[in-house]
Amino acid sequence: MTRRKLIIQFLEYMVGGGVYFWSGYAVFAICYTGLSWDWLWAKMLADVIGWTLNFLIQRYWAFNNPRLKHKTIKISGRYVALTVVNLLIDYGIIASLKAVGITPYIGFFVSASFFTVWNYFWYRFWVFKPSDKA
Repeated sequence: MTRRKLIIQFLEYMVGGGVYFWSGYAVFAICYTGLSWDWLWAKMLADVIGWTLNFLIQRYWAFNNPRLKHKTIKISGRYVALTVVNLLIDYGIIASLKAVGITPYIGFFVSASFFTVWNYFWYRFWVFKPSDKA
């Protein structure tokens, strides 16, 4: 992949990450502050919505490749597996920060900073990696 294509792919990836982050942040704000839900339940709903939108953008735009056609189950399984690991790390970050008095709203940004780099490499080299076969 050329340098230009990698840059474009990374920018598209960032759009997907932005959609995940801001849609999740909005849902979290509505549920946590607006509806007075516990932070965990608000975060869970925010993540389900964000993960779904992110998957669609990453799969069908940022990491779209003809060699991924007919591999939806394999890709989805990898995405879910990574998401479960991410969930544990993410909730650990936010819960730890909340335990020391830092609002979950700040925790979202701390967590997102870590996952920006982490997920790009996992998505590129494992989740959405096309097979070497043509």
